[in-house]
Amino acid sequence: MATAAQIRLSAENVKPKIGSRILNTKEELLSGELAAELRDLLEQRGVLVFPTINFTDEEHVAFTKTLGTFAPEMTDKDKDEHVVHAITLDEKVNPGSAIYLKGSLFWHIDGTMNDLPIRASLLACKVPSPKGTGNTGFSNTYAAYDALTEEQKAEFDQYKVRHGAWATLMYWSPEPDQTLLERMQAIGDVEIPLVWNHESGRKSLVIGNTAHTISGKNHFDSTRILNWLRTHATKEEFTFSHEWTVGDLVIWDNTGTMHRAEAYDPACGRMMVRTKLEGEEPIQ
Repeated sequence: MATAAQIRLSAENVKPKIGSRILNTKEELLSGELAAELRDLLEQRGVLVFPTINFTDEEHVAFTKTLGTFAPEMTDKDKDEHVVHAITLDEKVNPGSAIYLKGSLFWHIDGTMNDLPIRASLLACKVPSPKGTGNTGFSNTYAAYDALTEEQKAEFDQYKVRHGAWATLMYWSPEPDQTLLERMQAIGDVEIPLVWNHESGRKSLVIGNTAHTISGKNHFDSTRILNWLRTHATKEEFTFSHEWTVGDLVIWDNTGTMHRAEAYDPACGRMMVRTKLEGEEPIQ
């Protein structure tokens, strides 16, 4: 009796140290048979790109669930079913929430204040911004850590860093409204290791625009060191910028990858939808 042929993962590197392009069909991806291989590749490469896969919202959610536990967005938790979450800076489309997304224009890791930062985000393009704007940049913080000297690793492995959502406000509004500042500070402020010792045995840098102070160091030295680390981690060899086409899907490993939206006109109509995977290990 004939047996069904095994589905094989088809992938190619985007750059040597970050990113893989996945070439499998929609049907192959939705089958779930490639889920384990995709998770392994995501951890190795940081970012997976699925060019013009054109998932419907329902397929986007279904695919997410093949890879791990679906993580509802805060504003969607009152809904009866898991849904994709709209991402846009246009306040007419996303009133009340768009202002918090302005920090996404600068390098960051999602959920650094959470006990378990999300495992990954899956972002799909519905409407791109005009060509040359609105790309999403990615930085492999595993590779950036690996490239440090042994002396630097020994130093940075000891550091703990204060992280707070309020610190992102200073990137786009350095003289903020006091009410907004206090609202952002109410989200919380935590101390976590600068270097994430993963259960896999690998290490990655936990940096980005939520990081504001190295514990035990003054503001002057903290800023100098954190700025150097961000500059190091966003070198050409550790990063790539994805230019969106309608139907693209991109997954990034939030535990070892920074990301940012590159500048675009908030009124241009750019519309993305996102799902997330629940976190699986604390920063330690």
